[in-house]
Amino acid sequence: MSEEKKKAEEMTQIEEMGGVLVKSKKMNIYCLSIVGQIEGHSNLPPDTKTTKYEHVIPKLVEVEQDDGIDGLLIMLNTVGGDVEASMKKPTVSIVLGGGHSIGVPLAVSAKHSFIVPSATMTIHPIRTSGVIIGVHQTFEYLSKVQERICDFVQRNSKISSDDFLRIMLETENIANDVGTVLFGEEAVSCGLIDSVGGLGDALEKLYNMKG
Repeated sequence: MSEEKKKAEEMTQIEEMGGVLVKSKKMNIYCLSIVGQIEGHSNLPPDTKTTKYEHVIPKLVEVEQDDGIDGLLIMLNTVGGDVEASMKKPTVSIVLGGGHSIGVPLAVSAKHSFIVPSATMTIHPIRTSGVIIGVHQTFEYLSKVQERICDFVQRNSKISSDDFLRIMLETENIANDVGTVLFGEEAVSCGLIDSVGGLGDALEKLYNMKG
């Protein structure tokens, strides 16, 4: 493949999904941006900034299978949505602006998570909108989804089950919602995120993971 074609493909990746492969003598790292709202099972309005299922999931498969990629850096600034996947390669996440809603399990899904001091994370219960046909059935379904998310977060972070449920169900922290907003240091002190740090710290952690 010619250098011009490689550069064109890299620019397309940056423009479409904010992703780029950074090569160095230490390690080849794929940097994946998850910004705006995560678009999964339904399409969002065209003027909404989104990160799409159909972009992220194939890219995760490529990163996992490509011998030329040593690790994955996930950069989060998202208001939420839904996406799920797992990786065996070294992974580090960093919350740069917001890691709200489903951004919380995305952040802790990496082998080590960082948050910059000014970033925030919003933890709230599962909620839905639109027509509800069966109240009891919908409640049971949402309860199971919430239980699955809570279990995932607790298994992949240092926060206790009691603390996570407490901040999720807080009624006095957010004016128009149930839940809690955590800033950088708070997210680390409660065990949700591993470390406070910036991009340099996240990259250094990836280098150390390679051994």
